[in-house]
Amino acid sequence: MFSKVLIANRGEIAVRVIRTCKELGISTVAVYSDLDKNALHTQMADESFSLGGRTAAESYLNVGAIIDAIEKSGAEAVHPGYGFYSENADFAKQLTDLGVKFIGPSGEAIELMGDKLSARKVADAAGVNGIPGTTEPVKNAKEVLAFGKEFGWPVAIKAAYGGGGRGMKVVTEDNVEEALESAARESLAYFGRDELYLERYLGWPRHIEVQLLADSFGNCISLGTRDCSIQRRHQKLIEEAPAPNIDEKILSKMGEAAVAVAKQCKYENAGTIEFLYEDGEFYFLEMNTRLQVEHPATELICGMDLVAEQLKVASGEPLSITQDEVELNGHSIEIRLNAEDPAGGAFLPAPGPINTLTIPNGFSTRFDAGYTAGSEISEYYDNLIGKLICWGKTRDEAISRTIRALNEMEIGPIPTTKTAQIDILEHADFQAVEHSTKWLEEKLDLSHIAPATIERDSERGDGHELEVEVNGKKYSVIVWDDREQTATSKKPTRKKSESAASGSSSGSGSGEVVAPMQGTIIKILVSVGDTVNVGDSIVVLEAMKMENNVVAQTEGTVKEISVQVGDAVGSGDVLAAIE
Repeated sequence: MFSKVLIANRGEIAVRVIRTCKELGISTVAVYSDLDKNALHTQMADESFSLGGRTAAESYLNVGAIIDAIEKSGAEAVHPGYGFYSENADFAKQLTDLGVKFIGPSGEAIELMGDKLSARKVADAAGVNGIPGTTEPVKNAKEVLAFGKEFGWPVAIKAAYGGGGRGMKVVTEDNVEEALESAARESLAYFGRDELYLERYLGWPRHIEVQLLADSFGNCISLGTRDCSIQRRHQKLIEEAPAPNIDEKILSKMGEAAVAVAKQCKYENAGTIEFLYEDGEFYFLEMNTRLQVEHPATELICGMDLVAEQLKVASGEPLSITQDEVELNGHSIEIRLNAEDPAGGAFLPAPGPINTLTIPNGFSTRFDAGYTAGSEISEYYDNLIGKLICWGKTRDEAISRTIRALNEMEIGPIPTTKTAQIDILEHADFQAVEHSTKWLEEKLDLSHIAPATIERDSERGDGHELEVEVNGKKYSVIVWDDREQTATSKKPTRKKSESAASGSSSGSGSGEVVAPMQGTIIKILVSVGDTVNVGDSIVVLEAMKMENNVVAQTEGTVKEISVQVGDAVGSGDVLAAIE
């Protein structure tokens, strides 16, 4: 077993890996950006090293800085978590060349299966049918239009080197070019690659996945299924294990198909095969060559620590159990608690402070978090605060326990997805398993949820823990001074719209176009003098790795544009004026 592991990630997954390493007696090394100096994962690790920078590109995606931290710390292995470099074949190969173990599959397997196009070819070779789609990167809008004409609209544009709904757009004939540009930008920002491919978009599917474990001795097992159909913007909000209301014979075939695909590419370590299920049929969607966000849902029904299994496999040990020894008990539900305002079903990113955080407890109730009270959720990173996972003997019991735990949880002042998730769990469609990946956005009425308002306190107090870096390594000391400003509070302030409420898409029908959330301007779509109509996009605002079109709420002529590409703006800042 390894003696020291570096976790090349942040937030709750970094904390999750650190905890298991500590249980196994493994020393841990954290890395952090300038904004994460006081983050929970840096406090829990045995050592912490600065990557510098604020954005993901400047820090967690800075491979040179990560390699430097590996060399300085003497880490024998690297756990990538998910996102960032977890599915980057070049990074995995670079570590191998350095004699450092990548805790995941080989670079060759990542290259083969992390590329969604070649993964489709592998599944086909394994005899597993996929959704009709392309096997080469899409180059232009003409190819999308031709595909839509052949297979029907809408069409899904997807990131070839991505996952988790990032870089995915569902398009009709009317918005192909704009969607292509946006999908490429999101994919490049989150995964460092901008290749895209196309798939037919199913009418009312469920998203079902199979958890796999494989070792270097040719053993591969499936640990049951998960249903991840509750989604907005093609990103999951609620997952459950096992997938309910599907014939056991079909679930068994899914498991066999998943193992066949994994063996076809000589896969090693933890991974997931994703399927779309509709009308008794299932189709290969993609393979995630990493540990997934929703892995705790599987852990609770199979009684295994998947991170521990990852570490053991990476260190050269065989799987601890065989397929015949896998036992699945009860039902589990995982809630992704995100910093988003669900008002009206918009689920707008809502970065900001966590002043209050009451974690629920009780029988078979687990909460995995990367933040504590006093933390700040940054616009530059993913909006996942933590995950609530509850187990029950039956699905109904798991649902009831999860609702109880959500009601017990308190978090503020930032808005979260909690209220909407309670509505989902209580809804008759969810309880009867009549939902699909489209249900939340097409069927669920969240109009009763009012936009959140946040009173932000600029005073930080006099006493605090100061993080000191010596040759890039972090040390903690307690200091007392009168500093009142943080790096984010020193930015120049813009005029605030008095009519703007958090979560609105502009100035509530006025001539002011305002930021509905904190973020960065990445594209301006109009010029002074342009004529616009209600609903026309004025700027594109990126927040928490998601692109959001800020639209006009009145028709007229653009009188003024108050921002430039690259500007950081706050909720309520005036971006443009229309008269």
